[in-house]
Amino acid sequence: MEIVLISSVAFLAAILTFFSGFGLGTLLTPVFMVFFPVEEAIALTGVVHFFNNLFKVGLVGRNADKQVVFRFGIPAVLAALVGAWLLLQIEGGEPLYEYTLNSRTFQIVPVKLIISVLLIVFACMDLIPYFGRLQFGKEKLPLGGMLSGFFGGLSGNQGALRSAFLIKAGLSKEAFIGTAVVVSTLVDITRLGVYATRFSRSGLTENITIVTIATSAAIAGAFIGNKLLKKVTLRFLQIFVAVMLICLSVALGAGLI
Repeated sequence: MEIVLISSVAFLAAILTFFSGFGLGTLLTPVFMVFFPVEEAIALTGVVHFFNNLFKVGLVGRNADKQVVFRFGIPAVLAALVGAWLLLQIEGGEPLYEYTLNSRTFQIVPVKLIISVLLIVFACMDLIPYFGRLQFGKEKLPLGGMLSGFFGGLSGNQGALRSAFLIKAGLSKEAFIGTAVVVSTLVDITRLGVYATRFSRSGLTENITIVTIATSAAIAGAFIGNKLLKKVTLRFLQIFVAVMLICLSVALGAGLI
């Protein structure tokens, strides 16, 4: 059951990531969290995200703007190191609060609460028109790289902030997509390098089958998404996913999952 659900989400999210405001990590991370501990879910999602990005680099990476990659990507990589390191420091912390519901005890733990808040913030960026219009000048590229890289390392969610900063970099649509893919791949390499110090604990080796199937599904979705690149953004689906993501984030933060 978990393989079917995770692979289906990976496939659909990989399609949408080419022409919607949310990405593979934003959708796949909470689904992994349903079946795995938070830290393990982020690491497993990172592996799927990384190999999917490698495939996309082959598809559109040649269109990336090298100057923007340099100005945005280097700060993103450095900040991703900090975010990934912080994730490893806060994992397994003492519960902040415990409560009982229907004879079951639930715990609110720091890492779940932090990731929950982050997921809600990124989901709201798809729902609130103000954030949809939020754009930044080219001189803010290093700041944007630091912010998106940090949150990418901490939670795996970097697409919304990255797009907000890159959209005003004077790039064509093709260059925008190619640049975003290259930067995202650099951040993935960085955070996976940090996560690798705990891979023996993150369940990668024990779950290699589900990661392989989910990665294959994501690659298939990326291929189709590239073909559908000229199609309009599915705004209704974007809002629907954002609402569901908020509901799941609330459950995560409350310790229900």
